Amino acid sequence: MKQQELTLLLCLIWILTLLYGEMFAYWVPPFFTCSWPHLHRTSSSKVQTDSGSKHSDYVKVAVIADPQLMDRTSLRLPPKSRPLEIAEFYTDLNMRRSFFASVMPFKPDAILFLGDYFDGGPYLSDEEWLDSYRRFRNIFGLNEQGQYKDTKVFYIPGNRDIGYESLHSIKPQVIKRYEEKFGARNYRFTIGKVDFIVVDSQTLDGNRQRHLTSQTWEFLKNMSVDDGVHPRVLVSHIPLYREDNTSCGPHRSSPPINQRINSTVSSSANYISYQNFVTKDSSEYLLDNIKPKLILSGHDHDQCSITHQSKFGPVKEQTLGTISWQQGNLYPSFIMLSVINETHANTTEESLLTQLCYLPWQTHTYIWYAVLFLLTILALLLWPTNSTNLWHQCRSIASNCKEILSGILSRSETKEKDEDANYEYEMIWDVGGTMHLIKKPRSTPTVNSSEQTAAEWGNAVMRPAARKNTAQEAELSVNVGMISGTGVDPLTRIHPTRTGKSRMKFVIQRLLRTIRAMSVIAVVNVPLYMMLLFKDWD
Repeated sequence: MKQQELTLLLCLIWILTLLYGEMFAYWVPPFFTCSWPHLHRTSSSKVQTDSGSKHSDYVKVAVIADPQLMDRTSLRLPPKSRPLEIAEFYTDLNMRRSFFASVMPFKPDAILFLGDYFDGGPYLSDEEWLDSYRRFRNIFGLNEQGQYKDTKVFYIPGNRDIGYESLHSIKPQVIKRYEEKFGARNYRFTIGKVDFIVVDSQTLDGNRQRHLTSQTWEFLKNMSVDDGVHPRVLVSHIPLYREDNTSCGPHRSSPPINQRINSTVSSSANYISYQNFVTKDSSEYLLDNIKPKLILSGHDHDQCSITHQSKFGPVKEQTLGTISWQQGNLYPSFIMLSVINETHANTTEESLLTQLCYLPWQTHTYIWYAVLFLLTILALLLWPTNSTNLWHQCRSIASNCKEILSGILSRSETKEKDEDANYEYEMIWDVGGTMHLIKKPRSTPTVNSSEQTAAEWGNAVMRPAARKNTAQEAELSVNVGMISGTGVDPLTRIHPTRTGKSRMKFVIQRLLRTIRAMSVIAVVNVPLYMMLLFKDWD
């Protein structure tokens, strides 16, 4: 393959790689790997109505968890610094692409966010918090009211948005600014024929004498009194209690986390500053009094599907992983939830259907970029310079390998033959008349070294090898004598520097060739990458 052909091939590989990594990969979920779960229902999913049997009508809900926008608290970088801005840009861009190219093509009827919209929300100043909120709206295409065009959007608070009980008395403005932009922390809404109960789980296990915790419990008591006629979905940012080392199912990529509750001690009481799960008592109350048919939660950043036992039977909880590739999960995802829109359904399983859908693996994409860059440099440096095509190169390499193997095999066979030539076999009969072959070293007559030397000198016999060596020694002595007469160092003439110079020239030529080819590849692909990078950003 010629240099021009190799450069063209590498350039084409880079074009295809960039197109896939920056655009085509986000088209995989809506076109190949995901679909609404109610579309997979068989004839058993039909419901009986007065007009006969027909397929149930479903409302489509896209569920997203833990965007957790990066800020100055994420990487311990100075605010407005260039490294922080670059990290924010690439993280925000990935989520925006995932939302518009992977989620919205499914045309959901509603969008449900499961909290943690910011990374250091409670610790940001009002100006920083508003700047993060504008970024959040831009990523998900939301208007001033936090809605997406004609699609209804619902929110729940996360610990990264309002913090835990220990912060609420110190920074009451955290709660106020959240409610101004995202709405109530505890509320109820209906989609289709299903009621969604949103609970502020950050205040659930706090001191019930405090205002925020008492508000949450008063809301839950009202929900437990109102049984309702529709199935219920409990929506909580923090997952419900589970035993340590509980298996999370086949979709989890990291080890299960266990319960951890941190408290801040003050003069009056202990306040929760962090927790992995809702406490066991609170979880049992939610299961037995809210009576949910499904639980949706986040906070864990990884997928987890478990089943709780309540007084009214098993209840499935689906903990959703983060949508961001920068929050410790290599496999970001979202949930496609189909909600029944009919007044009757045969079973509860038919009224609420879920499917976990994976988004592009952005970390793997960047790793492949780095690997391809190294392979490109190695190919340009090491590829032969002759004009044969790629097929001939492969055939030549294969033939060389074949010759090497055959040489090794022939040497091993020759060695075996030589070893056999040094031995002879003797036939021996035992007492029973059976013949045996005994391998013995071949006997060679010994010749006295002095006699051999005398015979050789007497007969004046010189072997061809000896004559050849003698002639070489004579020629070398004559050459050395001639060089000595001219005053030139014999060692310099015997070991010339021409080989070193030619080798250095070869290396320089290869480097220049690589730089030229890399320049051509960059001229074509850098503008393409920049165009793909900014086409999705407003």
